[in-house]
Amino acid sequence: MDGQSTNNEPAEENKRPLISSDLATPVYGLFGLGVLYTLYVAHQIVLPIILAVMTSLLLSPLVKRAFVKWRIPRMVSSLVLVLLVLAGIVGITLAVATPALKWVEEVPQGISRLLVGESEISRQIARVTESAEQVEKSVEELSESDQQPTTVVLQTDSWRSQLMAKARNGIAGLALALALTYFLLVSGDRLIHNFIRQLPIDQRRTVLRMTHESQHQIAQYLGVLGLSNLFVGTTTGLISWAVGLPDPAVWGLVAGLARFIPYLGNILSISMLTIVSVVSLDELWMMAIAPLGFLGLTMLVGLFIEPWIHGFRMAINPVIIFVSIFFWGWLWGPVGVLLAVPLMTVIQVVLKQIPKLRPVYKVIAR
Repeated sequence: MDGQSTNNEPAEENKRPLISSDLATPVYGLFGLGVLYTLYVAHQIVLPIILAVMTSLLLSPLVKRAFVKWRIPRMVSSLVLVLLVLAGIVGITLAVATPALKWVEEVPQGISRLLVGESEISRQIARVTESAEQVEKSVEELSESDQQPTTVVLQTDSWRSQLMAKARNGIAGLALALALTYFLLVSGDRLIHNFIRQLPIDQRRTVLRMTHESQHQIAQYLGVLGLSNLFVGTTTGLISWAVGLPDPAVWGLVAGLARFIPYLGNILSISMLTIVSVVSLDELWMMAIAPLGFLGLTMLVGLFIEPWIHGFRMAINPVIIFVSIFFWGWLWGPVGVLLAVPLMTVIQVVLKQIPKLRPVYKVIAR
């Protein structure tokens, strides 16, 4: 009996898992924290790669169709699509940048004028300011009688210089993302097929299904949202022009682009239109037309038009989408906010296709 138990011990040891069940959760947790830390620290490299992958997933069907239907070489169609994306980004930036910078300087004065005005509050603030100045002069006279004060000058970068530095980093990241997008469109399929050949046969179909479904879901989401946002942005610009807002095309463009950010984009657009209307217009009922008109358009599009165009609704719980917007925004800033929903679309496709992760998909699903 002792010999038999001794012979069974090596077999039992070989069946033991590499990580015990007690240590599995802490190890996986540390691994997840390490991945998040890497994504945060290396965002200048990771973000262009993710942008390139997302863009290539969206544009790859167009490149394939151009090659199959019209025999256009992949290098030519890929270059044309990348140049069109670049032209769109440059055009939108040039259209929005100048009016946005002007309003960034004017809006604080308008808001303070709106909130304070010529009311009793302004008079009370003026009295308090005058009293504070008198106290400050008295303190300065007392301090000058004792000793000469030391002046400390703090040098800080202006918001314009900080904005220019971020713009330079953004341009470098955009150039890297567009270049990588081009190479993925040209030879990305070959890379995927070479990777699939290295997998076991039973896993190859799953990887192909995940790739095709990710392309379909992202293209469907962005296509439907792009059409609806074009309608909302155009109508918002016409409403802004009708009520007499300055730069109505800019507000329509910003309102349409902001809707790519679920929930927060609508809040941002309503706030922006309200501030611009209040600063620019005199009558209260005219101030309400642009923000209320955008709100009505958003409700109409979200409840009727978008489901009717494609029957498309996100299969993810809205709470998960809302949390993901804050999470990716905290991790990567404004770009993370824009990428939150496309990333969640890809993540839900991966969770749905992998059997071990399917319970997580059922938890986050609508």
